[in-house]
Amino acid sequence: MALVEATTERIVAAEPERVYAALADYADTRGRVLPGQFSEYEVREGGQGAGTVVHWKLQATSKRIRDCLFDVTAPTPGQLVETDRNSTLVNTWTVTPAGEGRSKVVIGTVWQGAGGVGGFFERTFAPKGLNRIHDEVLAGLAADLEKVS
Repeated sequence: MALVEATTERIVAAEPERVYAALADYADTRGRVLPGQFSEYEVREGGQGAGTVVHWKLQATSKRIRDCLFDVTAPTPGQLVETDRNSTLVNTWTVTPAGEGRSKVVIGTVWQGAGGVGGFFERTFAPKGLNRIHDEVLAGLAADLEKVS
């Protein structure tokens, strides 16, 4: 099995503190900005940053639905890590300053992929599909934050 990685980033016209607070707001903002590939979104514990347990289903393709149950940690300032209890998948969100009133948001996702031919196709195509989905999440987050600015 090989590690599969996908990374997506976006500049958001909002201060890093506001962006991080929105990302850490699993009780409201996060569920609101998710695109249609996500379903059954539910905060099971907490709701604000570290200590949150959140569930969703991600339909990555027409046939591939991943049932996720994430434990959220905040190991460093400006970072949230979502570790899936049901798989090896880990999302790492990082927010850094990107100039006056702007933030750079990066989401990196890693997981242990399949071996063999199936693994080859997973390593080749899954990151591209996940990047498209994450780009929609980041666009939703940016639109949500920028409409309030």
